[in-house]
Amino acid sequence: MQRLHFRVSSLVSASLLVAAALALGACSSGGGGGGGNTSPAAPATSPTTTTSGAAGGEPTTGAGAVAAIKTNWATFFNGKTPTARRLQLIQGGDKLAKVLKAQQAGNPLASSATAKVTHVTLTGTSQASVTYSILLGGQAALSGQSGVAVYEDGVWKVGLASFCALLKLENSGNASGLPSACKG
Repeated sequence: MQRLHFRVSSLVSASLLVAAALALGACSSGGGGGGGNTSPAAPATSPTTTTSGAAGGEPTTGAGAVAAIKTNWATFFNGKTPTARRLQLIQGGDKLAKVLKAQQAGNPLASSATAKVTHVTLTGTSQASVTYSILLGGQAALSGQSGVAVYEDGVWKVGLASFCALLKLENSGNASGLPSACKG
């Protein structure tokens, strides 16, 4: 029993480290303030038709949109994805460049992190609710997380609220010290 408790405790610790590796980085540069809200809009049924996004962007409906969301989330949360690419896959990436660069450079644990999306519900042509898990070395470290994907500039991106929620989780639920993009 004690061995099981140690393993669960270690997994919880690893979960927080993964959240740190993926989300925190250089967050201590900001002051106090509000965190992101991970409550997605009320789910709607997924449309069955597929259309292209504006100006040749990713599809905004149907299976094509769901596939793009899954791929983009997996790419964003992959610790081996270059920072420049990650900035393209998060809502308001220009406001998070410092945080993402610092975490990529300063946390070796981040390189073994990945994510797996288990469910996507399109809630319109510009937003979706996402259920995902963060994996560390292929093992689930944070399972069943709820997030939001947003369609911005022709790309399905990890919603800022979802990223900020991970930052807040890693920071013991405290919004103080989060980057300014996560406030308000």
